Amino acid sequence: MPAPSTTYEPRHPAQGPLYQIVHDHFETFRAHAAHLRDGEGLPRFVEQEFRNFMQCGCLAGGFARFHCGDCGLDRLVPFSCKSRAVCPSCGGRRMAERTAHLIDHVFPNVPVRQWVLSVPYRLRYQLAWHHDLCRALVGVFLRAVLGFLRARARDGGVADGRGGAVAVIQRFGGALNLNVHVHALVLDGVFGRHAAGALTFHPTPRLMALDIAEVLATVEPRIKRLLHRVGLGDGDPDGAASDAWAEDAPVLAGLAAASVQGIVALGPQRGVRPRLGDPCEGGAASAPDGCHARANGFDLHAGLVVPAGQRARLERVCRYALRPPVSQERLYVTDEGLVRLQLRQPWRNGTTAVVFDPVEFLGRLAVLVPRPRINLILYHGVLGPRAAWRSEVVPSPKDGREAGVTASDTEPAREADPTETAHRRARGQCWASLMARTFGLDVLACPRCGGRLRLIALIEEAAVVDRILRHLGLPTEIPTPCPARAPPLPTGTPARAGWDDDSSAFDLCS
Repeated sequence: MPAPSTTYEPRHPAQGPLYQIVHDHFETFRAHAAHLRDGEGLPRFVEQEFRNFMQCGCLAGGFARFHCGDCGLDRLVPFSCKSRAVCPSCGGRRMAERTAHLIDHVFPNVPVRQWVLSVPYRLRYQLAWHHDLCRALVGVFLRAVLGFLRARARDGGVADGRGGAVAVIQRFGGALNLNVHVHALVLDGVFGRHAAGALTFHPTPRLMALDIAEVLATVEPRIKRLLHRVGLGDGDPDGAASDAWAEDAPVLAGLAAASVQGIVALGPQRGVRPRLGDPCEGGAASAPDGCHARANGFDLHAGLVVPAGQRARLERVCRYALRPPVSQERLYVTDEGLVRLQLRQPWRNGTTAVVFDPVEFLGRLAVLVPRPRINLILYHGVLGPRAAWRSEVVPSPKDGREAGVTASDTEPAREADPTETAHRRARGQCWASLMARTFGLDVLACPRCGGRLRLIALIEEAAVVDRILRHLGLPTEIPTPCPARAPPLPTGTPARAGWDDDSSAFDLCS
């Protein structure tokens, strides 16, 4: 790989394909969605996610001012939107920041195995809205995995072993379909305390396909019992809780049900599957994996193990689990105005891309936005926040932020040389150290004289922002989406299941 660049070039979000799609078609998408339920459109938090993305990286929405004391150069850095599903830039920052925190201050230097649990289609629809149910399912899954590891440790002579895990809830599949599944990064073994009081890690012997099948055989009935307790079991498909999503947000529920099935939800092609780019018959089948089990729609994979000491590889695994739904590098707008999404891995039939109408693409993206104040990273076992052994297991802080040391005391040292502090504590780390760790960029180096830039102000007041930008000859207007280009669906279009008043979007996933 080439050496990382040391020159920072601000990004231009308005030049990306995703920005153009949202800018040109968001209002059209809103009009189509509102037409489905006589004016009852998308939830407010979904619309706000798209509108915030339109302002991400725009100086007119506010900025931070950095100043070089040697030559007087000023650099304006716009604020980000901090969206959780739409913006690839903010999703990438969240991925990098949380990965740095997990590597530096959560995972000890022991083997880590990735367990990936996929659930049946019907259950994916429910988990996307009922986060309490999703947390409970993750708890059931990880208790089964950690219990299996403790049992294997007891067979090896470790009486009171304790394991730990970090679970990441992913909401998307490779084709931007709604696919709620769990990536659990589990310590591949248990910690045990000797008679002298010291903790020792005992790695788990090599796992085989029968071991994964045994765990799945434990997980499946427990999940089914959980579903029966909340009224979502197979014997009660029309329970009170089964249609809560359709009652709270019927339009979004219909879009989600179509996304789970992989069909088009809006436009004249409603009910059919999206176009496939470069399909090929007789594609290569995936190689069989020994650590893989399937049963009744559940899929459990645990073939990826990162040995102790390979922190760079573990960081790549964490980034994969925490990655945002869409990448600008795999998104294109064709000459016909369609959206082409390049797949990360070809499908079994040889398909390498999926082609969407822009309105349908935004519908796929809308259902991936999580509800507000929802945590998608969960800690279990000895890595849990209240675990008794956590302080002895997790790595200790390497920077100077101990008791009595404030952020203002350490900030000058971090700004002085971000390349030396690239692997410092990630929680709350500043923009400069995060950019140094991720891209190898020294963003506080003055491009004119080589001096150091320092943050001197956060400009948020609209009048001040407008005055500064006018003085610099920069745009002062906050971007807004284009008006709807066409009327909603034609009158008399037959209603589909999932939007009828007497049906449920939940029925689409039956």
